[in-house]
Amino acid sequence: MSSLPVVNLDAPRYDQSTYLNRAKHFLIVTNPLNVFATEEQLNRAARIVKDYRAGKPVSDATTVDELWAAKYLYDSAFHPDTGEKMLLVGRMSAQVPMNMTITGCMMTFYKSTPAVIFWQWFNQSFNAVVNYTNRSGKTPISQEQLLTSYCMATGGALVTALSLNRLVRNAPPLVGRLVPLAAVAAANCINIPLMRMQELKNGVTLIDADGKELGESVRAAKEGIAAVTFSRILMAMPGMVFTPVLMNSLEKRGFLKRFPWTNAPIQTLFCGFLLTFATPLCCALFSQKASISVDRLEGEVREKIRKERPELDVVYYNKGL
Repeated sequence: MSSLPVVNLDAPRYDQSTYLNRAKHFLIVTNPLNVFATEEQLNRAARIVKDYRAGKPVSDATTVDELWAAKYLYDSAFHPDTGEKMLLVGRMSAQVPMNMTITGCMMTFYKSTPAVIFWQWFNQSFNAVVNYTNRSGKTPISQEQLLTSYCMATGGALVTALSLNRLVRNAPPLVGRLVPLAAVAAANCINIPLMRMQELKNGVTLIDADGKELGESVRAAKEGIAAVTFSRILMAMPGMVFTPVLMNSLEKRGFLKRFPWTNAPIQTLFCGFLLTFATPLCCALFSQKASISVDRLEGEVREKIRKERPELDVVYYNKGL
């Protein structure tokens, strides 16, 4: 074994009970620079993590910081359940560059019906790739479930965007620029529950503080899905609210009339700047290991826990992202 101290690589490096530590964790996880990691760097990170877990000597990492750097790089590219290398555009590190491009284009071309249709479709196609890439290895998403979610979310986004565009046709420009946000919010409200329909039917697994399984709860699943939907919508808001405000100000000052070619680049780059911080900060709003009071669980599972583990007042579950 190497001279490295014992480190639990199966848990985040920072204590997840505080918002600041969760934000720090997700800032590293969603780091867009990881997109540029070479195959050699990724394979080296995978070798370090696998060797350390197997108790083999680790020559490529001599400090705890180097070990954690390898772990975070490994997590950014390899599936946590299957260990397979994930599609580049589906990785967490690709969220900012992909979303800044899509969001920038949705808000640049919001007046054109063909462009609205194309970019809303493109956005939901990207979401489908992300959902497929990050699917659970234990309870995988079926192709039927993925296709249903994709079609429903795309339909919801298009209906919302096209309907609102018609309603705000004579409204101030700033109102029209906010239509893409409403479409994205509607799609999230459809997409996330559909993608996690199995949890809504059968419940999410409940565990104690040590990770021992206690049963399943539909109520906990509903709370987790609601929290994820809220954080996803909030994640999109800074880029899709502040960017229209900026562009509206530039338009009033005549800047866009003098330099029309700057429209798309400014919106895309400004969205990217905001998303770089909004993505980790909103992911950190709720703890990944969420808690729920035993008293608030459904009758059957509540009675089961009280009978088998009467000392427990609170149980935990994986909220998802």
